[in-house]
Amino acid sequence: MSEIWPTELRVSSDKKVLSIRFDDGSAYKLTSEMLRVLSPSAEVQGHSPEQRKLMYGKRNVEIMKMEPVGNYAVRIVFDDMHDTGIFSWKYLAELGANKEAKWSEYLNELAEKGLSR
Repeated sequence: MSEIWPTELRVSSDKKVLSIRFDDGSAYKLTSEMLRVLSPSAEVQGHSPEQRKLMYGKRNVEIMKMEPVGNYAVRIVFDDMHDTGIFSWKYLAELGANKEAKWSEYLNELAEKGLSR
């Protein structure tokens, strides 16, 4: 993806959906649950694919606040106190563009391990 820039970031009134619009015209709605379980943080992703942790039980997580990180990202603070994920504009666009596939992979992995959202 080339350099893209968000023109709008909006959290829904129930704090469960982040709407993001980019200067290329793309727009996505990402749930707080998806953002939390796919957080780019080391807590979730680890420092290698083998260290990645499967997050579960986050169905009701909410976005408490968002803080800008330079001019390239936003830190999302969730109500379960997770606040170490720095979501770059590129990563948010990637999540939006591949939302169905990434969510399906997540649900399949939960099912394989007998865990629930």
